[in-house]
Amino acid sequence: MLSSHVLDIKDLKTHFASRDVDIPAVDGVNFHVDAGEVLGIVGESGCGKSVTSLSVMGLVPSPPGKIVRGKILFNGEDLTKASERRMRKIRGNDIAMIFQEPMTSLNPVFKIGEQLIEGIRIHNKWPKKRAYERAVDMLKLVGLSRVEELMDSYPHQLSGGMRQRVMIAMAMTCDPKVLIADEPTTALDVTIQKQILNLMKRLNNELNTAIILITHDLGIVAEMCDRIAVMYAGKVVEEGSVLEIFQNAKHPYTKGLIQSVPDMRVKRDRLYSIPGNVPKPGSIKNGCPFAPRCEHAFTSCTEEMPELLMTENGQKVRCWLHQEE
Repeated sequence: MLSSHVLDIKDLKTHFASRDVDIPAVDGVNFHVDAGEVLGIVGESGCGKSVTSLSVMGLVPSPPGKIVRGKILFNGEDLTKASERRMRKIRGNDIAMIFQEPMTSLNPVFKIGEQLIEGIRIHNKWPKKRAYERAVDMLKLVGLSRVEELMDSYPHQLSGGMRQRVMIAMAMTCDPKVLIADEPTTALDVTIQKQILNLMKRLNNELNTAIILITHDLGIVAEMCDRIAVMYAGKVVEEGSVLEIFQNAKHPYTKGLIQSVPDMRVKRDRLYSIPGNVPKPGSIKNGCPFAPRCEHAFTSCTEEMPELLMTENGQKVRCWLHQEE
């Protein structure tokens, strides 16, 4: 039976080889996204968010990385079994990605126009003039001015916000079905952040593009997303709608993330932070990986990994505190 979701991740495991040991960077991840939906993936650095997105794109460096188990279903097609030739057709055309740092994603020795036109012509087989016109239109769509001059510029001549807009334009040139945005507003000032988020939301509404937004900023998630998947140590520990998660978070880790957000209405002498650090992938062999940092941990938490189960209100949570529900 084909999946009804535009992208459906099932039990994905991505490991990295290190000194004869496989380190599980992504350890049994499950989530899906539908057309026109915005899914937020949140968690601290080192939780496996970016490796999950690279796995979807088929860009995990091999060696040392490899997908050892699971399915990545795009409109029912399992991308883990797709050839590199097939993945080249899918990347950019059907599934596009905005990377975290645009300066390292744009080729510094080619002009902006050359990079945009090349991508359009590879996927659409258009003549150069038509590809040029499409590139100009996309740069205008993302709110850039003097685009003819911009097409003749090199990446280092642009500001961070302009480079990020170019990356969004590049990602959207072929009207992809799925857009993966990995920390798209990192290191940008709040004004540019707002403009880029508004742009992504407009593209989502107008083109019915499914967006996977990877971020650690819960304010952005609250504004942009329909659903949230919370990741910790390579696993999804909680999933639900934005309203459910923010009003009734169930996993102690999710509660800690929400509590860490400063609240202007409450005066505190010290901001809250979750004690401890994210464990190294594979370092915790038994039990819940959050147990060493959890104030509610008991015997079962250190002995056995809980399943990701659905609660009566539709949320999914991986925690022994809620297994009885």
